[in-house]
Amino acid sequence: MFNTDFRSEDYGELQRVVNAVFAPGVSSRATATKLDVVARAEIFDLCEDLREVVEALPSRTYTRQRLCDQINSILVGHGWASAYGTVE
Repeated sequence: MFNTDFRSEDYGELQRVVNAVFAPGVSSRATATKLDVVARAEIFDLCEDLREVVEALPSRTYTRQRLCDQINSILVGHGWASAYGTVE
């Protein structure tokens, strides 16, 4: 039987990116741009699939919650949520 709950070795890497862009304790009104997220993703040298997720973000300004919602939507749309994990 095929296990559909496969976890990649890169599971949780997008959460690291989100936490780096929005440090714990930062105001919920703080914002970041797609460029901020892309830059942080490059520093973490994400795998190709996760770079694709970051690149798929619309160019805009994000609060942490809006960024998480957008990333999770992209992950679910690609069917990668269980492999790479969602973000919060």
